[in-house]
Amino acid sequence: MKSGFFDKIVKRMDRLEPAEVQRYLIRLVQEKGFFEKVFEALQEGVILLDGEGTVTYVNRAACGFFGFERELIVGRKLAEGVRGFDWEALAHTGGSVSRDLEVFYPENRYLNFYVTAIDEHEDLGFVMLIRDVTQFRKLTEEKIESERITALTLLAAGVAHELGNPLNSLTIHLQLMERKLKKLKGKEVPQLLEMLSVAQGEIKRLDFIIGQFLAAIRPTQPQLQRTQVNELIQEAVKFLTPELEQGKVKVKLDLATGLPSTPLDAGQMKQAFYNLIRNAAQAMPHGGTLTINSSFNDYEMRLSFADSGKGISTSNMSNLFQPFFTTRKTGTGLGLLIVRRIIREHGGEIELESREKEGTTVNIYLPLGEKRVRYLAGPPVVEEP
Repeated sequence: MKSGFFDKIVKRMDRLEPAEVQRYLIRLVQEKGFFEKVFEALQEGVILLDGEGTVTYVNRAACGFFGFERELIVGRKLAEGVRGFDWEALAHTGGSVSRDLEVFYPENRYLNFYVTAIDEHEDLGFVMLIRDVTQFRKLTEEKIESERITALTLLAAGVAHELGNPLNSLTIHLQLMERKLKKLKGKEVPQLLEMLSVAQGEIKRLDFIIGQFLAAIRPTQPQLQRTQVNELIQEAVKFLTPELEQGKVKVKLDLATGLPSTPLDAGQMKQAFYNLIRNAAQAMPHGGTLTINSSFNDYEMRLSFADSGKGISTSNMSNLFQPFFTTRKTGTGLGLLIVRRIIREHGGEIELESREKEGTTVNIYLPLGEKRVRYLAGPPVVEEP
């Protein structure tokens, strides 16, 4: 790209003395080196492009954001280095463009880029500035989630009070009706008892939904005791074995030996494991394999629940932790919300990976209460002369 300063030099070239030409060239080289050093020092990405979307310059930060190798991307179309980037659509919008972009390589992060022409009057190409907004987006999502949970907590208190008492009253009256019906004789009594049983079952289901709703959002203090997580996983699998066998689901355990005991609330953690195992089984209605893996390092343990089910669509992935969101007709949409609350109350985090028709993997990261000891290399020995 030619600068206005460079254009002036070219026009005056035939009138300049050799020494003066040399002085101007040295100045150009110095300015180029200075601006490159400035761009390299920036934490924001800088990419210069010509009118066709070909990269003419890229700084170190932009290379890190997109996983570029500078020597390979300079001189090539930006769309070749960033898959899914539609330069033609941006170029035809005219003026400046600011968009958010999610990238998955070399790591999953959210970027905001701003593209504008270098000069409005001359065709000098475009400059693209990129900022990493992953942390800002995460903080925004956490704030929204916190506000949502606060609202749900207030709602839960009212729901528990307003629905709990009528449900208890209905249960008592249905029990009284059942006793009287059993004393009566007639052909219609069995049918009435069956209808009564259905009503009692629906009341129990409503009571269960309210209980799950409260458990999902009500803050609780875990009762921590040193527990062996592998044993909790094995107990959860053993408890659910009849359901798993009925659904033709095979469980493969790959549990790390030597996993240290960790301060946990065993009851809450088993509830989280129940929900994850049931979710995996329900994702494989025609049978499949659930692989449960545990591993650890000096700082944390990782638990993985991987099914071979139908997977989750991209459109549904962002809604998985929304209250009452479910893809099943009989689901409450609170299972994963409960799991995440339990894991976070233990200082951990949960993440999901899924591909349609390939399966879903739920990874849980829990801090180790006691760090393992390891020896460090001693200082180098310097021999005296």
